[in-house]
Amino acid sequence: MNTDKIIPVPKRTLLLMLFLCWAGPGVKIFVTGLQNLCMVSSVHPERLWWLLTIAVAVVVAFTLMFRNFVSRYTQRVLSFPQERKSLFAFFDLRGYLLIIFMMGLGISLKFIPGMPAEFFAAFYPGLGLALIMAGCRFLWSYFKSR
Repeated sequence: MNTDKIIPVPKRTLLLMLFLCWAGPGVKIFVTGLQNLCMVSSVHPERLWWLLTIAVAVVVAFTLMFRNFVSRYTQRVLSFPQERKSLFAFFDLRGYLLIIFMMGLGISLKFIPGMPAEFFAAFYPGLGLALIMAGCRFLWSYFKSR
């Protein structure tokens, strides 16, 4: 079955889809993290610098990790021989499985009893910012590929 017939779009449009799939959740995670950061720092202002230091470390770690994903999926999309691909071709099966796993892990973290708000205050802003930056790299690739 040829899946390229399912909502065919120019292959460059897939880079916009990647931007939305990375930056969209990144904004949500970042905002949630900032809300937790404000809540924790209002109760324990002395912890703010530690939480921000951890958030910066998380940004650096995930930015380095996501850099490989961004490069791989950008190259994948731009190397399609067809000029039009299915709107859903921006990930391969492994990419979709990875996203499902990451989303499941993120959602399950919220339901772990006793998970401290400090974790979300430090981890979520860093992860969200790294996702936003990865999404912006896809957007940059979109404009650069004109």
